[in-house]
Order: sequence, then C-alpha cells, then structure tokens
Amino acid sequence: IVLTGGDDRLWKTWGFPDGNILLTGEGHTDWLSGCCFRPSGTQLVTSSGDSTVRLWDLSRCGCILTLRGHSRAVHGCSWHSCGDFVASASADGTSKIWDINSERCRYTLRGHKDSVNSIEFLPFSSTVVTSSTDKTLSLWDVR
Repeated sequence: IVLTGGDDRLWKTWGFPDGNILLTGEGHTDWLSGCCFRPSGTQLVTSSGDSTVRLWDLSRCGCILTLRGHSRAVHGCSWHSCGDFVASASADGTSKIWDINSERCRYTLRGHKDSVNSIEFLPFSSTVVTSSTDKTLSLWDVR
C-alpha cells in the first residue's frame, strides 16, 4: 500500500502491484503537502496549505482530529515511532510537536529565520530534524 496526497486536496491509498485506489479521504481546503501512516498502520496524518494538520482513521475513512496553530501553510508532517506524537513544519517559520492523546501542541520550535520545509523524528529517539529555506538544518531535543 502506498499513500499519496496532492493538489486535488485528497489523500489516497493505492494497492500494488495493480495500482488501484483503495481509499480516498477529503476534508482539507487546500493542497496536501505531506502524508504518512501512523506506525500501527491504523491511522494517518496529513499536512496542508490550509495551515492545518489532520489525523485520519482508516477504518472510517474520516478525519478524527484537526490540529490548528500554524499561521501559514504546513509543508510536512511526521509520526514519532511510538505513535503518540506528530511533528509539523510550516511556512510560518515554526515547527510543532503535537500530542495526539491530549489533542494539543506540546512544543513550538522556533529558531529558523524562514519557512520550515520538512521535519522528521529520528527513529526511536526524542530528536527531530528540520530543514528550512534559510539554508539550515536543525536538530531539536523535544523531551
């Protein structure tokens, strides 16, 4: 199964080798910039030009949580390996760590001088790496 998101504001899961669409989700009001499966595989997270991050339940094909807090487009998202936290990177120059259980922002990471374009948790750690239009990479300890 492959997960995609695009300018059509939809995420889709595709089965291979046939390439058929298995599931489609809609709800964002602008393009999708990122999407990834929760480590358990039962949910996914998407990021969008509409400045939100959304959590989706695959069994219901529906959005179960919308995370708001960025003031501009969200360029990327990533799950922590434990499955309880999501990271987001935004054109507003910040990144956020979201606690999925409490449904709130745990940390806002400030330090880049321009748009944050990508974010990833390093596997099985509390370290996040971000990249920015300011031509820097940053490592963050989010404990």
